Amino acid sequence: MSQFHELPPISTAHLLPKIEGLLLDLLRSLTAAEWELQTLAPKWKVKDVAAHLLDTQLRKLSIVRDGYIPPGPLITDLVAFIDQLNHEGVTVYRRLSPMVLIFLMELASRESAAYHASLDPFSHAAFAVSWAGEEASLNWFDTARELTERWHHQQQIRVAVGRPGIETPELYHPVLDCFMRALPHTYRNIPADPGTVLEFEIIGDCGGMWWLHREPAAWRLVKRPPTQAIAKVAIPQEIAWRIFTKGIDRETATAQTRIEGKRGLGSPILTMTAIVG
Repeated sequence: MSQFHELPPISTAHLLPKIEGLLLDLLRSLTAAEWELQTLAPKWKVKDVAAHLLDTQLRKLSIVRDGYIPPGPLITDLVAFIDQLNHEGVTVYRRLSPMVLIFLMELASRESAAYHASLDPFSHAAFAVSWAGEEASLNWFDTARELTERWHHQQQIRVAVGRPGIETPELYHPVLDCFMRALPHTYRNIPADPGTVLEFEIIGDCGGMWWLHREPAAWRLVKRPPTQAIAKVAIPQEIAWRIFTKGIDRETATAQTRIEGKRGLGSPILTMTAIVG
């Protein structure tokens, strides 16, 4: 058993109404031209991202709250399956007028937030957080994953239309904390001697410090260890979310990231993805 303590769960259900309120206020402020601006997601304009946010909430409520499982193909490739569902949802909901889209999003957001608030955070979630390598997850992690989805897609819209971002400690730090739970899975095939410690810092008032400890069978996120890290990585908070959601190219991210010590052990974080698809 490890001598180090694991990271605590992340409490985020109470943040969903706030982040949804910010999203609805943002969408109500958009001009007709702004709805059609390109976002960081290569295939999606602003309206496509809004359509995706509506579609995913309605799908999840139908499945996890109402127990409705629509007929579908046997899932052999999760990423391809999710990509197909996302494409279909965006195709349908981008047909709606902005006013109707906002109306439906307000309803879906309210119902989704209430559902997540009703859950026992330590019971098993209906869906595992696959990008963290989990085959089964607890509700607190699934809810935190939900916050990351709502946060980063809203941030994509804000970047596209030139509105102030939502990089606040209250909202962005738990998003980063959730993203960083993907580190052990990202490093699963990176060899190192047992006892090796890696240090990761997200620079900024929303960031923090995270440590990976190599144990005999796997890497594990731990609280601050007494052992000196042999690689230290520092990433500005302005680009951290883009790295983990495929919103920046590897060369640009590398140029803005500081890695000290064993570069081969620090650099894999730049390949980390905390989304499906």
